[in-house]
Amino acid sequence: MDEVSARTSPETDPAPPGRGKGGLRRFLRRMASSKAELEAEELQKTSGDEGATPITACSARKRHCVAGTLRTVTLRPRGGAPALEAELYDGTDVINLVWLGRRRIAGIDPGRRLRAEGLVSFQDGRKVMFNPRYELRGGS
Repeated sequence: MDEVSARTSPETDPAPPGRGKGGLRRFLRRMASSKAELEAEELQKTSGDEGATPITACSARKRHCVAGTLRTVTLRPRGGAPALEAELYDGTDVINLVWLGRRRIAGIDPGRRLRAEGLVSFQDGRKVMFNPRYELRGGS
């Protein structure tokens, strides 16, 4: 009969080489999560890597840098003048970016990654940034 070596319990065993603890837990969570949840998580991670403030943490009357993906881009006249309005989503919340006097801006299209900086205000209960400085990021 073979001799069985006395080993410690699985709870005290170190993780296998090259694998961190909780790998199964992460795998199961990813399998149970919806595609939208996974995309939101990825957006939060990439926005944080760019040094941007999460949109949920943006407060009124303060300058913030935000980064995310443009969901929609529409032309909405304000006070008789054209205004290009884009909805930016970073996985935590949404902010409207508004460029007054513009009908179109090259590269500002739905699905495009963008980093914007400007003064955040609230209008009709929504976060808005007027005429923000922006930087187009890779991916479309």
